[in-house]
Amino acid sequence: MQPSFAMPHSIEETADAVTLLPPAPANASIIWLHGLGADGHDFVPIVGELRLPPALSARFVFPHARPRPVTINNGHVMRAWYDITGLSRGNPEDAAGIRESGNVVRRYIESEMAKGIAADHIVIAGFSQGGAVALHTALRYPQRLAGVMGLSTYLPLSSSLATEASAANRDVPILMCHGSRDGVLPAALGSGSRDVLLGLGYPVEWQSYPMEHQVCMEEIAAISVWMGRVLK
Repeated sequence: MQPSFAMPHSIEETADAVTLLPPAPANASIIWLHGLGADGHDFVPIVGELRLPPALSARFVFPHARPRPVTINNGHVMRAWYDITGLSRGNPEDAAGIRESGNVVRRYIESEMAKGIAADHIVIAGFSQGGAVALHTALRYPQRLAGVMGLSTYLPLSSSLATEASAANRDVPILMCHGSRDGVLPAALGSGSRDVLLGLGYPVEWQSYPMEHQVCMEEIAAISVWMGRVLK
């Protein structure tokens, strides 16, 4: 017999975010950050593909990054969580922009908690640049979260994590997925970040797929299993 799955979410839009509301009262929240140049609509179609069971009545929040000039893209103004000057180890990081966006994510966490969702039922997720902000924010958040998921991404401001890490999230489940053929953020950036996290004692689940800077169906299936596990 085929398993039954939750009815489709309804969509609520504001100038700042797209929110998918479950048909039953929410008992978990996933705050999912888009990549450079995209917006909150980018990952909305994936929610149906996750096929989460009805018992997991999750609210999905997809914020929009604010527009800003991005150096690596010739200074063009686009939605971005922070500026990027380059992707090599020697390039300076936009610490102010990363921390600014981290504070935005914190406000979304606090908003979900104000709606009755406990911190340990909230997942912070993101793709590419959004994944970098997800990792940065979740590992420094003072209350235990359900998990953090970084897709095709890397760990920003890694040198400050050891001193800024939250004790509450030292054992938070981390899922990192990356394409072995990623030409935008090479897999070595992701695996190097994984190794930094493992060296600091974080439990990282690493998944690699034969793909470019994208998401594949096998990865979506792995995300579904992981979400079901950390939010059960």
